[in-house]
Amino acid sequence: MAKAYLVKSKEKRVEYGHPWIFKSDIEKIDGDFIGGDVVDVYSSKNKFLGKGFINPKSQITIRMLTYEDESIDYGFLYKRISDAWEYRKKVADPLSCRVVFAESDFLPALIVDKFSDYLVVQTLALGIDRYKEQIVDILNDIIKPAGIFERNDVPVRELEGLDQKKGYLSKEFNTKVLMVENGVKFNVDLENGQKTGFFLDQKENRASIKPFVKDAKVLDCFCHTGSFALHAGYYNAKSVLGIDISEHASQFAYENASLNGLENVCRFETANTFDKLREFYDNKERFDTIVLDPPAFTKTKGAVEGAVRGYKEINLRAMKIIESGGYLITCSCSHHVDPDLFMDIIYSSAIDAKRKVRLVEYRTQAKDHPILLASPETQYLKCAILQIV
Repeated sequence: MAKAYLVKSKEKRVEYGHPWIFKSDIEKIDGDFIGGDVVDVYSSKNKFLGKGFINPKSQITIRMLTYEDESIDYGFLYKRISDAWEYRKKVADPLSCRVVFAESDFLPALIVDKFSDYLVVQTLALGIDRYKEQIVDILNDIIKPAGIFERNDVPVRELEGLDQKKGYLSKEFNTKVLMVENGVKFNVDLENGQKTGFFLDQKENRASIKPFVKDAKVLDCFCHTGSFALHAGYYNAKSVLGIDISEHASQFAYENASLNGLENVCRFETANTFDKLREFYDNKERFDTIVLDPPAFTKTKGAVEGAVRGYKEINLRAMKIIESGGYLITCSCSHHVDPDLFMDIIYSSAIDAKRKVRLVEYRTQAKDHPILLASPETQYLKCAILQIV
């Protein structure tokens, strides 16, 4: 097995448990290897630090698997996946949850989501992709799903030298799956929906809106297939308008509303949220509760400045059209916009909107997306519930 030796100044981060080793962190590599192999990792003083997948094509050159001297084999993967599943059975609804959350479950670049009796798998790095067949066997043995679908149609795989692909990892099945979340029914498109078909990380946040939408006129911006909007309707909102720029998402949201008997409460419009918020302000239209759940405005450090402008604009405009005493439920899934910066944006928006704002509750991703403290990258979702007075 090849041995990778780290630059002296880069060792502590690995010793403290961060799972990524970048090219610039590596002093030298002794021994032969090919991309995707497991290598031993050592400090500059020849101290054993652990083992990880190596891929010289990737800027994240080594992804740590273990900090112990143990074999990386079927048994290793079996125990890691079993531990992850046992954790989900304790903290989440096993019929709708993230089963494996990559580095947070010590299985770097592996995502497994469960929708009803079906699984969606992503293997986003070369090392874990080489074990895909074994992972599928283990999932079938532990969880016994009705079917497994691969959603590896994501550009990040190309950074690993991998092709984008999607398809069945089991016998074929209908990839439009019925799932229930917090009592609300959803049709989930496993094959063509965003990410793995549905955003499970907001599940607990969607449940938390119940007291803030009852008898309220609700606006759900960036509504996608209607997850927050339908929860608002289910929790007895007076009326709900969902806005999304995708015609496909809006149509899917209508189908989900009908599925729950909420078609008379929830309506959806295909439009640009930035334009609609301006239009509502110009027309003096007001809402009791507004949900802002935009896609990530930045995926790189270099784009943070533009993202800040985007977050500020939507929060400022939303605050201007909320009735006094109403509520703003505002979210960000951009990792590079950290919690402190996100709250600074909200405060700055409140100042410019000339509204007084009280923080009612601050939330993050659901418990099936645990945060690894050594890896800030695993904490990405922010959700603030605010009263606008």
